[in-house]
Amino acid sequence: MKRVQDLMQKDVVTLQIDDHLDLVSDIMSLGRIRHMPVLGNNLVVGVVSQRDLFRAGISSVLQFRPSTEREWLAKISVREVMSKPVMTVEPGDPIREAIEQMVRMKIGCLPVVDGGTLVGLLSETDLLLYLERLIDREKA
Repeated sequence: MKRVQDLMQKDVVTLQIDDHLDLVSDIMSLGRIRHMPVLGNNLVVGVVSQRDLFRAGISSVLQFRPSTEREWLAKISVREVMSKPVMTVEPGDPIREAIEQMVRMKIGCLPVVDGGTLVGLLSETDLLLYLERLIDREKA
């Protein structure tokens, strides 16, 4: 049986609770990242998703220039838009339980914690890649 640790991403880009959304926007754009755990006192206290960033930005409605949008985002802290409380899983949890939690809570990722410390991130993409491998095995 596959465990969360078998599929999770171990190199996770994180935010601090007092970071601002201009930084989030830059990181998400440059790194093609859709979910970022938020840390406060070295504990996972929330998650910022691309959707949270879109909701906070108003440029699409008001058609701001990129520089004006960046100034606007610099005024908004991560703590104001992050999703909380944060749902987490442990590395040894079965993949099935993680999937059930993500479906039930309608979330796109789960931070993976071990003893309270962030050790990875399990996302929809990780699960889809696993599904793709299973389908390819069926074909063979």
